[in-house]
Amino acid sequence: MIYDNIKPGIFIERPNRFIAHIEIDGQIEVCHVKNTGRCRELLIPHVPVVVQEIDSPQRKTRYDLIAVYKGERLVNIDSIAPNRVFAKWLQKGELFQNITLIKPEQSYQGSRFDFYVEGDGRKAFIEVKGVTLEDKGVVRFPDAPTQRGIKHLKDLVLCVEEGFEAYVVFVVQMSDVLYFEPNWTTHYAFGETLQEAVQRGVKVLALDCHVTENSITAENPVKVLLS
Repeated sequence: MIYDNIKPGIFIERPNRFIAHIEIDGQIEVCHVKNTGRCRELLIPHVPVVVQEIDSPQRKTRYDLIAVYKGERLVNIDSIAPNRVFAKWLQKGELFQNITLIKPEQSYQGSRFDFYVEGDGRKAFIEVKGVTLEDKGVVRFPDAPTQRGIKHLKDLVLCVEEGFEAYVVFVVQMSDVLYFEPNWTTHYAFGETLQEAVQRGVKVLALDCHVTENSITAENPVKVLLS
């Protein structure tokens, strides 16, 4: 996934979950935050950030916040990116060798899943989650309680019971991490539900990403620890 019209900035504050004040070219600009998660460990006053300039009369803001530097590590926080980079990774034959159908945003069992895929004589529902929370190389999801995430996991179990394959894929929006685990401290129930889903046949994958200031690409599997 490639971004054009990228500019550096300095994060000032986040008045609400939808906007941030960013210093760009010496001026304070209102910037759209493309992630409704907390991102508290990332969005710290005066950290360097990356924004995309989108000059359109239909927009309320001129800039989108794309990525944040956490020390030397660049973390993409665009919530649209995980689905797009996973779709490209999927098309490379990493999960299915011969894909005959990919349907985004497919509803089933009361949930709308990110992908429905057919290939190699298999049929699968796939839910993708973006991961931006990192601590000493360990990445975790979620960064805030998510009842919606729990519902997705339970409905993926129903898919398995109906004869489909089911996957939850955690796209880690950064590189050079040690392993992925549920965020037990923030939402213990999500971790429990994920464990139960795996026991009942749902498969879990985590992928890291190569992130630059103007791109993000899904790359390598990341070890998943659920205990």
